[in-house]
Parts: sequence; structure tokens; C-alpha cells
Amino acid sequence: MEAEKDKKFVFSYYHIFLGLMTILILRSCLEGASIDRMPYSEFKYHLEKGDIKSVSIRGELASGEFKNPIEGKSSFQTTIVPPDISDELDKHNVIYESHGQSSFLGNFILFLLPTILFIGFWYFILRRGLKGLNSGGGSFMSIGKSKAKIYVETDTKTTFKDVAGADEALEELKEVIDFLKNTDNVKSLGGKMPKGILLVGSPGTGKTLIAKAIAGEANVPFFSTSGAEFVEMFVGVGAARVRDLFEQAKKTAPCIIFIDELDAMGKTRHSNMISGNDEKEQTLNQLLVEMDGFDTQGGIIILAATNRPEMIDPALLRAGRFDRQVVVDKPDRKGRKDILAIHTKNVKLGPNVDLDAIASLTPGFTGADIANLVNEAAIIAMRDKAEFVFIDHFTRAMERIVAGIEKKSKILNPKEKEIVSYHEMGHALVGYSMNKDDKIHKVSIIPHGIGSMGYTIQRPTEDRYLMTKEDLENKMAVLMAGRAAEMLIFGKLSTGAADDMVKVTNIAREMVMRFGMTQELGFVSYEDQGSPFLEAKDGFSRAPISDNTAKEIDQCVKEIVMGSYDRAYSFLNDHRDLLGSAAKQLMTKETLNEEQLMHIFRELDNDDIPRSSELDESFIH
Repeated sequence: MEAEKDKKFVFSYYHIFLGLMTILILRSCLEGASIDRMPYSEFKYHLEKGDIKSVSIRGELASGEFKNPIEGKSSFQTTIVPPDISDELDKHNVIYESHGQSSFLGNFILFLLPTILFIGFWYFILRRGLKGLNSGGGSFMSIGKSKAKIYVETDTKTTFKDVAGADEALEELKEVIDFLKNTDNVKSLGGKMPKGILLVGSPGTGKTLIAKAIAGEANVPFFSTSGAEFVEMFVGVGAARVRDLFEQAKKTAPCIIFIDELDAMGKTRHSNMISGNDEKEQTLNQLLVEMDGFDTQGGIIILAATNRPEMIDPALLRAGRFDRQVVVDKPDRKGRKDILAIHTKNVKLGPNVDLDAIASLTPGFTGADIANLVNEAAIIAMRDKAEFVFIDHFTRAMERIVAGIEKKSKILNPKEKEIVSYHEMGHALVGYSMNKDDKIHKVSIIPHGIGSMGYTIQRPTEDRYLMTKEDLENKMAVLMAGRAAEMLIFGKLSTGAADDMVKVTNIAREMVMRFGMTQELGFVSYEDQGSPFLEAKDGFSRAPISDNTAKEIDQCVKEIVMGSYDRAYSFLNDHRDLLGSAAKQLMTKETLNEEQLMHIFRELDNDDIPRSSELDESFIH
């Protein structure tokens, strides 16, 4: 209670508004509670009878009191019809007074005050709305100002030492730094730097970090903005912000302009007779004009980043604009190790932590994924009250990221537990046999994430960038092994293989439509060219094809999927006893690590089964 009393009262526009509204409401209530007006004829009747004691006249409104209450009323109000009533009042000896017309204050309260309040209210709303649109200021005139954040040399504090896993991209961008530091040398040779450099890569690969590192290395101002910040609900705002951004850059040259998510403002333009030249197209047109209108000899470099290069308008990518594209790809094993070294500088690592081993556990991870992995491992170590972060914490963090949080409260009944155990051991046995180079890291029947009742982790021993038809068929057989084990032991289908069905169907469709791996349809691609960095939701996109070809595609996909199922079923049937004993061990322990699994797999080492490795780490549910 004492703390509440000590709070300082802050007066604001809300209190003024509420106070005026209270006055108007009270006045209205008082008027509503006033005396009912009597007809003028009745007033004249009582006047002639001598019932009226006094009258107060205000314009055409007369109010007064009776000498004696009439029908329970001691006062009255009426509207005077004759222009002059003083003679009648003198004739009947009535005390009266006149106040003339309504006062200025009365007119102000009745008419001007509500109007002022209405205008003030909408001005306040509009001002707050524009302030939200333009965080740099709350005025209407500042809405067209650029919202780019400006970092000076001392603010950036990011150099190439903070970037790892993108050595090729950094080598290509070092000449930008040389140009910004030594513009005279380039001019003397008659050369010109590209006006725009587009960083292309998957989300989380470090495109924004590289742009900041370039600004930090060159020691020049850095204008950072996003493509989405240019487009607003008001037509013309985006174009005005583009103009303002380039005007500021010219004043502070040499400098770097960085536009993140360029595809938000630079999407391919389409002719649309209904919408016409909308706000996004005006913004894009202004950007094209500004890029044509400045000279790189002034020391201005434009950097942009996107993960959807196929969506950007060709006019932006032509020579003289964003004519150089630098790919920032996912890091390889060495790159992941270097990224881990950067993010673990301030982390207390245990003596058994081998960064190279962790890097081998994370194929396909981007720099952002690795940073998240290190943070999750530190949080788990803190939760365990450990003095250091050990390799087990990294393993649990990886499982947390990929599979989801462990649901200890979700307890499977004995029958479900048995089905899941056979399902996961089916994945493990087929995965070990058909992908010998990819170690089975862990098998668990503890529920994780959303709808996952178990999982099998299989990780590769090295990065691979090419897969054969046999590799893909083996991968599908591993995915189908869970359902094959259920059918082999129980003779029933369950919903536990739903995620496996989606993955194996997508692989089969890509084999048919993208990779041309079927003799029936020939070496033909039936897929539209999509983004090289973002997969479609269903894993593929169709080009225009005939109905007959579509039927053949569906038939080929079905045959490939069922062929993978038959391979997995046949293998598990040949090793049914091993499947049963391994599933019972899993039911008992709920989780089997790599060492425990190797005791089970020893019986498979002498089998002549085709073996290959996979491109990525498989996380099979």
C-alpha cells in the first residue's frame, strides 16, 4: 500500500478528454432532469388566473414559479410565442427578469466544445497512428522519412573475426572493403565497383552478420533497413523513404546501404489492370531510379540479402544494379566447427567436449542453428546445476531442437509402448544395415514434441552433396521400416507412421519429377524451378503436365514407395528374432544409446546387404 501511495500522478491528454466528457455528460443529465415544458396556452391561462409568482426569461424560454403548487409542481418552463410579454406580466403583477440570449459560455458548451473535442480526438488518434508508422517521429510530415538504422564505425563492432563458415563469400567481399578504403586506387585504374551486391542464402546462414562485418572492417557508416519497412498503407510513402535513404547516404559517403529481405519490396512486377500501379510497384520503381542515379565512385555500396532470389524482379538483377550475387551457403563440417568456436568463447566447456565431434552431429545446421544449440546446451547445464557444459548437454540440446521437448507426463500404455518399440527398432535395424556409414546414434520411445511417440537418430560420418538412386531407395526403405515392423509383428496399421509416409512420398515424387530416375517417364523433369534455398511445403512443385502424364507419375510414385516397403519388410522378416529381442530391450530401458545399440547390431555385420550413406542426418519418428 505504501508503494502505491508513493506513485507519482502523471497528467496526460486522457485526463483532459475524460474531464470534458464528464462535464458534457453531467450537463446533459441535468438538462434531462429539468422540468417539463408546459404549453404556452396553459402558461397564459395560469397567468390570467394570477397563479404565477415570478418569471425568468432567457431568449424565447421562460421559467418561473407558481404562487401555490399546481398538480404537485411548484415551477414551470415554457416557450414564449409573442415577441413582447412584459405588458401581460405587468398587468398581473408578476415579478420577472430577462437574461437576453444564451451566453457565450452556453453557446460554447452547446456547440463549439463538442466540435473541438471531436476534432481533437481524431487529431490525437491520427497523431498516434502516424507515430506508430514512423518510429523516428510522431509528425505527419516525417512519415516519408527513411527508417533505416544508422551505425557509425564505433557502433558496428563486428569484423570478419566474428564470421565463420563462409570463407568463400568473405573472400569475394574483401574487395568491397579495399574499394571503400582506397577509392583513389580503383579510380586510377579506371575500374568501377558493382553498384549492388546481393547476398543469397538460406535463412540463418549469416547474411546480415556478413554485411555488418563489411561495414566494421571498412570503418564506414552502415545504413541498415528491411525491405518491409518501405511499404506502408499510404501510397507514395515507400518511394519517399527510398529517396530519403539515398539522400542521407550521399551526405555521409563513403558508406554502406544494407537492405535485408529485399524480396519484400523487390518482387517481380505483374501487369494487373485492377490494382494498377500500387504502392509496392512505386517503391520498386523508385529504387530502380535511385540505383541508376548514383555513382559508385562516390563511395556508396548497396548490399542486400534474400533467401528468395527467384522472386526478385529481373530489373533489379540486371547489370548496373544488383549485378553481383554472392552465395552464403550452409557451412560444412569445418565451418560448423569454426562457428562453434566463436559461440563457445564465453561458455565454460567441460574437458570432454570435442567441438569436432559436435560439428559432426550437426550436418545441415546453419550458423543460427549452431548458436541456438550452444545456448540450449548452456541452459540444460544450468538446469542440471553443472559447473561446466559437457558433451551430454550438447546431445540433449540437439534432441531438444530437432525432436522437441521431452514429455515426461505423457505415459504410453503397455500396448502402445510395444508397438512403438517395434516401430523404432525396425528403423534402427534397417538403417544400420542399409546405411552402414551412418551411425545409429540413439533410439528412444519417450514421447517428444508434438505427436512424436519415439525417434531414431542416425547421423552421417561425413558431409555429402550427391546422392544416387540407390541412396534414395535405401533412405526410403529406412523410413518404411517402422510400418513394415508393425505389419510383420501385429498385422495391423497404426497412425505412428504418418510422418514417415509424408517423407517417403516426397522423396519418391522428387525421384520421378525432379531427378528423372524412372525409365517409364524418361529422363525428364516435371518440376517448376523453385527456390534453391527454401523447399516447397510438399517438397515439390508441378510444371504444366497432361492428365495422362500425371497418372503415370502417380503410378510410378506408388510403385517406388511400395517397393521400398517390400525391401524393409523382407529384411525384417529375415531377422525377426533379432527384431523381437531388440524391441524388448527398448521397452525395458526406453532409450538405447550408440554403445548399447552396437551390441544388437553385431549380429548383422556378417550379412551381405547393400550399404550406402545419406546426405543429411536422419531424424526418424
